[in-house]
Amino acid sequence: MVIRLDRDEARRIAVRAQLLAADRPADMVETIDGLTVVNIEPTAAVAPSAELILWSRLGWPFQAADLARAVEVDRTVFEWAGFYRPMTDLDLYRPTMRAAPRYVHTREWLTSNERFHREVIARLRAEGPLRTSQIPDTSQVSWPSTGWTNDRNVTQLLEILAGCGEVAIPRREGKERLWDLAERVYPPEVEELTSDEARRRRDERRLASLGIARAKAPAQPVEPWDVGRAGEEAVVDGVPGTWRVDPAAVGLPFEGRTALLSPFDRMAFDRKRVQELFGFEYILEMYKPAAKRRWGYFALPILHGDRLVGKLDAAADRKAGVFRVAAVHDDEEFTADTADAVHGEIRELAEWLGLDVVGLP
Repeated sequence: MVIRLDRDEARRIAVRAQLLAADRPADMVETIDGLTVVNIEPTAAVAPSAELILWSRLGWPFQAADLARAVEVDRTVFEWAGFYRPMTDLDLYRPTMRAAPRYVHTREWLTSNERFHREVIARLRAEGPLRTSQIPDTSQVSWPSTGWTNDRNVTQLLEILAGCGEVAIPRREGKERLWDLAERVYPPEVEELTSDEARRRRDERRLASLGIARAKAPAQPVEPWDVGRAGEEAVVDGVPGTWRVDPAAVGLPFEGRTALLSPFDRMAFDRKRVQELFGFEYILEMYKPAAKRRWGYFALPILHGDRLVGKLDAAADRKAGVFRVAAVHDDEEFTADTADAVHGEIRELAEWLGLDVVGLP
């Protein structure tokens, strides 16, 4: 059976799945579990991406110290491949870790640096956790790259070993990661899954977190975000092609709210999906020259109810103690109620950051 949805219902499924409806999640770990991943992009024009993503779901109950405690003390959350993830999902990634590294040239470089590998592991065992700068480069073969990773041998080795599940990140100091043996960070007992079973469960988890998605997602730099055959096939009125939908999410009541989203938020990260379902055009412009930006360096998508209605161009000026609003771009003219809700959410965010708003009408 193919499930038929109109766009309103498709959008509401997506918003509910991303925990952005009026009924907020109970706590931070529940939020990360529901989202499955939280991006760790360190750009903090407003706030670090992970903190902004969690605040947009939880509001005032969330504080950055909660995330640090979950990673460093409680071990209910772990960092891997650029995302925070619930520790209960570790078994879903173990087969991927066992199969890493997946590229031939990476495997060959690791083999050529066998002694370097042993020395780094021995140092971590004796002295860890350590910052990258505390580990000497004793590589036999330098990492070749035309980009920023060229000759960054310690960083590259640690990234590879983290991908393999041999080392892990027990905490951060500011933006800097510390490294340790994975056996000291991850729980000793993890369910052993086959690659196929782990992939099936990841697909189901991803679809539950998105609500509705294409079976094949746009390419991702770290890991695929496909949902495969999870859920049921669906069509959305007025949108070509087929989708996969979580059947448990269909037909539920919906009450929306207003939220300011990180550019790296999964709600808006798939630009094609939000264009098709929400009619929302968005590009992160921090990499563009200032003169070519339409919405701003780090514009935040604005959710209101079941619509993405605009972008907030603002930045946290912590030295001056202000949250500086350059513009609120409305994709279509805001009603008075929408404007009040958006402005109220901007003030809430500024107050949570401990800053005074300037530039807001």
